[in-house]
Amino acid sequence: MSGNPAPARRALIVTGEASGDLHGANLIHAAREQDPELAFFGVGGPRMAEAGCEILISGEALAVMGLVEVVGHLPVIWRALRRLTRVLKGPERPDVLVLIDFAEFNLQLAARAKKAGVPVLYYVSPQVWAWRRGRVKRIARVVDRLAAIFPFEPELYRGQDIEVDYVGHPLLDEFEAGRDRDALLRSWDMDPVGPVIGLFPGSRRNELKYIFDTLLQSALELKRQFPNARFLLPVAADSLRGEIERRLATTELPVRLMEENIHDVIRACDAIMTVSGTVTLQIALSGTPMAIVYKLAPLSYAIGRRLIRVPHIGLANIVAGREVVREFIQEQATPANIAAEIAAILRDDAYQRSIRQGLAEVREQMGEGGCSGRVAAMVSELSKRRVKNCGTVHP
Repeated sequence: MSGNPAPARRALIVTGEASGDLHGANLIHAAREQDPELAFFGVGGPRMAEAGCEILISGEALAVMGLVEVVGHLPVIWRALRRLTRVLKGPERPDVLVLIDFAEFNLQLAARAKKAGVPVLYYVSPQVWAWRRGRVKRIARVVDRLAAIFPFEPELYRGQDIEVDYVGHPLLDEFEAGRDRDALLRSWDMDPVGPVIGLFPGSRRNELKYIFDTLLQSALELKRQFPNARFLLPVAADSLRGEIERRLATTELPVRLMEENIHDVIRACDAIMTVSGTVTLQIALSGTPMAIVYKLAPLSYAIGRRLIRVPHIGLANIVAGREVVREFIQEQATPANIAAEIAAILRDDAYQRSIRQGLAEVREQMGEGGCSGRVAAMVSELSKRRVKNCGTVHP
């Protein structure tokens, strides 16, 4: 009989975000080096699949932003939850459940794993510091170990029955210093002369729905002010390319769709208009000035603003503890306001330097690399703990 032996242990890993797919892939690579007998399967995207994860459900199919928007997506979400619950209770249930971000779905799954006797590790944990701090007790009830990516998170769980370890931020594991702006542009056959502006519309369809047109109108206003400006737009998910191309077809704006490394795209830009979220930390690592845009369905925003307990939306500002870069939220997110901010960045060297200095402070506060390896060790330990307790391994 030939072929590789079946893995001794299996980890069910679940994320619904493009950033989670990236973090999951890095975790899987690190785990393979540390513990070759541990295999991964679950919910994720193309990066996790390339890393060797068996994808049961596409994470992109589950991702949605906004409380109201989730309602229309509930049938898909509940089907996925039922399927994964059957996996947790089945004859080949995993030795550990690894959850990455995606809080509303993953906390439901964690509760089911707890009942099934499967240990749970939460990586990129729910942002209880931002809203619904009462969830700390709920998380502690259903999660065995928590890998905290911000240094202030462990204190929030003090006194709760849960192991919390600060592991650093996963973005540092994938960030590398690379070629400078001019070299990158020349490698893409682009003239370095003239401003290059990034349009970062996000990876979710409803981000395109509520934010893309605002970014596009802002870009048109900037093109009027800077006739030689060019625009770079990273395609965060292949399934969004068609919709983006259709929207761009209605304008003559010089936008280049980019599938290159996100950090290269960021470095090539002089300024960026971006959605909020993890991408703002990716931009901060490179130090490129940005304006953050946040828009939802009116009802979702009205509900959310009553729940949010932090003064800022963008993670770069949250880490800094102050507004390093301007945020344009809901009614303030107009093309005129956003274009004016980007124009100020491009025209005022002193203002641009002050933003870059603030972003350098953000990068310093994010700690050191090695996060993926530290989390991989936690996953391995938890999986071995269950095998030891059960006295069995998978055939």
